[in-house]
Amino acid sequence: MKNLTVKAGMKIGATLGTLLFAIVGLLPGFYFGGYGAISLLAKITGGAVEPSLFSRIFVVCGMLVGIFSMLTVSLVVGGLLGSLFGYLVSLPVTLVNSKENTN
Repeated sequence: MKNLTVKAGMKIGATLGTLLFAIVGLLPGFYFGGYGAISLLAKITGGAVEPSLFSRIFVVCGMLVGIFSMLTVSLVVGGLLGSLFGYLVSLPVTLVNSKENTN
């Protein structure tokens, strides 16, 4: 029973993490990924970034990395919090069963 509750909590938490990412985390993923890519490109080129095809592709790839990083964090944190909540929900039942087994 405990494992099923923890697994269900993990799935619910990961789903809520994905939903929270879609609502709150998508825009910061674009922003921080693009900003990081432009900063890195400015360090590589040693000055201002020219609007060439390479720099645009580099910024788009940076945005994708930022989005996938935010999604990964949302999924992992949501899954961990859901697992913790599932464990806490199943804890009283486990304690009651262990007391019955010892008596």
